[in-house]
Amino acid sequence: MDDARPRTGWTFLTNHARVLATIARDPAIRVRDIAAQCMLTERAVQKIISDLESDGYLSHTRVGRTNIYEIPTGTPLRHPADAGPTVDALLSLFLLDAAAHSQAENTQAQ
Repeated sequence: MDDARPRTGWTFLTNHARVLATIARDPAIRVRDIAAQCMLTERAVQKIISDLESDGYLSHTRVGRTNIYEIPTGTPLRHPADAGPTVDALLSLFLLDAAAHSQAENTQAQ
């Protein structure tokens, strides 16, 4: 069953988690590229980045015209029911998946 239509309703991840995972993969990524990858507007991404920064889940340093984002280590997940694992643990799942995907693409290209 290969249904290419977007599903409506609920999803497993929030937009905040998607944006944070995208930044974790590339800390120098541009807002427009985050928006494209997460299928959000640039304005929505800017608001999410602002939320994440104000709550201590993200910071940035300006280098020329580029923002370099940093995700502090050891930050707990936000919801009390998620106590225990950290944001690092959650993001490591996405980074492992991205590495596996990249390795699979390299193998196919050879």
